[in-house]
Amino acid sequence: MRLQRRHFLVLSGIASFSLAVIAHKTFVEAKASRDLAPNSELAASTASQAKDVSSTNKVPAPEGLSSPPRGDVRIVIISDLNSQYGSTSYEPEVIKAIKLIPDWQPDLVLGGGDMVAGQDPSLTKAEIQTMWMGFEQQVAAPLRQAGLPFGFTIGNHDASGTRAISGKFLFANERELAAAYWNNPKHDPGLQFVDRAKFPFYYSFEKDDIFYLVWDASTAKILPEQLAWAEQSLASPTAQGAKMRIAIGHLPLYAVAVGRNEAGEILDNADKLRSLERYNVHTYVSGHHHAYFPGHRGQLELLHAGALGSGPRPLLNSSLPTQKTLTVVDVNLEAESTTYTTYDMTTLQLIDHQKLPRVIVGPNGMVLRRDVELKDLTPEEKALSYSPSN
Repeated sequence: MRLQRRHFLVLSGIASFSLAVIAHKTFVEAKASRDLAPNSELAASTASQAKDVSSTNKVPAPEGLSSPPRGDVRIVIISDLNSQYGSTSYEPEVIKAIKLIPDWQPDLVLGGGDMVAGQDPSLTKAEIQTMWMGFEQQVAAPLRQAGLPFGFTIGNHDASGTRAISGKFLFANERELAAAYWNNPKHDPGLQFVDRAKFPFYYSFEKDDIFYLVWDASTAKILPEQLAWAEQSLASPTAQGAKMRIAIGHLPLYAVAVGRNEAGEILDNADKLRSLERYNVHTYVSGHHHAYFPGHRGQLELLHAGALGSGPRPLLNSSLPTQKTLTVVDVNLEAESTTYTTYDMTTLQLIDHQKLPRVIVGPNGMVLRRDVELKDLTPEEKALSYSPSN
């Protein structure tokens, strides 16, 4: 294991926050999952154990898949589930993921946004409601029936916060109906809320000694009142008394994917938002870019969740093929360590983190792979500059 000084923030999917990780605590980065091949003897052993998904199972996973030992807290992260505009059905990888998730025995499922396929002015209220019913039947209800809480951030295709010059929401119907769906008691996500006054757009909850902050990053602008709320929430005794703080927002702080490397596809004032590290946040999890990349900038961990639905995108600075991914995060609360186990949900193979780019350079800054520090970069890597053609 390699010791690192880092903290954990999730803005999911997320959303998808640039809440960072301060260097007062030791962050141990576990690499075991990267070395496990799905066809290895260990994988076979794991498959055998997975048949008994009891709480005493130390390496729970779906049959035939490898997994690291379960942490104090296990989180499954999914994002960008939607298909084409107006779609009420989901691609095979989404259906497969929802079926397999209970076998990993997570304490929580986090969604990085884009649960449905809106952001189309031509959609009627009836069509929007039908999309949410499709989500209910194929995603939300199975998770509830499995007893799994679902924390999520609103994506631009769920209920975009884009406003007209007048200040009115351009997709007011979508925001109204998203709020109606999530505030229906029948659709209770099973969360222990700390603040749900603005749910489902921005809110906070806690579980297993972790404080989760979710904000509305469905557009590139985090409005001043929401930022003030986030700071107040993170400074609260509840948040600071937790063993870890996680934030979730849909748009990421920095670009990692082709076609998402421009203004409007990343949060404005990313470096300023990242200053929230003073609240001791550990990792920022986001969606939207449809490409998996476990990175960091400074002391802030940045978990860019890949898409499970349509349109996976290639990473910048990379020739790797596109993949639809799901990530299992195991948290060791005492050591403040996390282990990422990420699967290509088309092939069910593990993602080899060492094959991912060591550094990605986008229009507003550089993101390092989570196991790489600035001092590790070669002179050529340090000299890399952003090019729109990357």
